[in-house]
Amino acid sequence: MSEFSRNVAVLGTGTMGAPIARNLIRAGYRVRVWNPTTAKAAELAAEGAHLASSPATATDGADVVITMLSDGAAVEEVMTGPAGALSTLSTDAVWIQMSTVGVESCTRLVDLAGRNGVVLVDAPVSGSTAPAVAGELVVLAAGARPVRSRVAPIFEVLGRRTLWLERAGDGSRLKLALNNWLAVLVEGMAETLTLSEALGIDPELFLDAVTGGPMASDYAMSKGAAMLGADFSPGFPLRLAVKDAELVSYAARQLGVELALTGALLPRWHDAVTGGHGDDDVASAVTAPAMTAVATRVDARG
Repeated sequence: MSEFSRNVAVLGTGTMGAPIARNLIRAGYRVRVWNPTTAKAAELAAEGAHLASSPATATDGADVVITMLSDGAAVEEVMTGPAGALSTLSTDAVWIQMSTVGVESCTRLVDLAGRNGVVLVDAPVSGSTAPAVAGELVVLAAGARPVRSRVAPIFEVLGRRTLWLERAGDGSRLKLALNNWLAVLVEGMAETLTLSEALGIDPELFLDAVTGGPMASDYAMSKGAAMLGADFSPGFPLRLAVKDAELVSYAARQLGVELALTGALLPRWHDAVTGGHGDDDVASAVTAPAMTAVATRVDARG
């Protein structure tokens, strides 16, 4: 571990930030944590983290600050203002921005860092809670070459692979593409299970038929099993999946790209959130009223 990066502040200790902080603690880093909901950060104090009272307190003396928050607006709010992280963050420190914020917010955050003399590495991740816990994330990192060696040891703790990109903001751009693929896989599975049920075929038979073949994406299969078992323990909360799909849709519109599948699934996913599944896993998209047959089966099991 380089002496430079021993002191790390983690701002945001939800389903992704908490395992990130834990893995850094276990790897021997001195970690300060802060979260908008104090109770979530307080759990980490028993594991060796220092609980900070504000973002500014967390980043005072930090070599690295990691932001893992719900959206771009939350990141900007936490970093700015009298108690914001940038008020105490040294210009020698590195800001690793890991939240999924979209292209426009990422551009604003890069500008914000530059105005404050801080180096920002745009580094969203591919992977949900289970890979985060296991330290098996894929880090999609965009940052200047001189800073890469300073943050690489941290990425090695958090992920199984770091994909370095050249252009500022390309980590966030690639994350949008990955999240669009995720959304299409989940929606495709939900629709296919619904179709199987409507055809009078046990949806379990569909999963059995696909297993082991070229169409068997591990991720899609795991979500299919979760849908049929009504197991919606949050790996990736549906409300955040909706937020990310909206970021994808907005970016596509700005570029004149039509995403018919994403446009079709968003209203259904909004319905599932409205139905009370916002904090459940993205697999709960199957509960949308449009998925009548499988949703009925899920309700019966629940």
